Amino acid sequence: MDISALVVDDSGIMRKMVMKSLKETGLANFELTEAEDGVEALKLFKPSKIDMIFVDWNMPRMNGFDFVKKIRATRKTHIPIVMITTEGTMGKVQQALDRAGVDAYIIKPFTTQVLQKKLTPMFRKMAAEAAEPQKKKGGFFANLAGKLQ
Repeated sequence: MDISALVVDDSGIMRKMVMKSLKETGLANFELTEAEDGVEALKLFKPSKIDMIFVDWNMPRMNGFDFVKKIRATRKTHIPIVMITTEGTMGKVQQALDRAGVDAYIIKPFTTQVLQKKLTPMFRKMAAEAAEPQKKKGGFFANLAGKLQ
């Protein structure tokens, strides 16, 4: 499966680590785009070109929480979003999942195995929903189904 993903983190080293780990999971052939913060990520984000987003919480100019809220408020199709951050309190996790709408939450530092464990259910769900493209006409899963065939 081919996945175009946007990796958003103010640390270049962390972006490289996330991208390396994503490739090591073997869950997909990832085509990766990088952004330093939410402002840059909004400029780079094109719903027709990005299948998934991996975002940090703490960044300058626009943090990950606000970025996710903007994506969720303005997009008609559901783009899976994974927050990868040092913010590990239950309050922050709940806030990201419930108020911003992230699909998964990973606390730094993480391993490739943790990333794979958190992402595997998402990829199974994406593949299952892609098998029924009539329900998602023109959206992410319909496009994904086209890529799987």
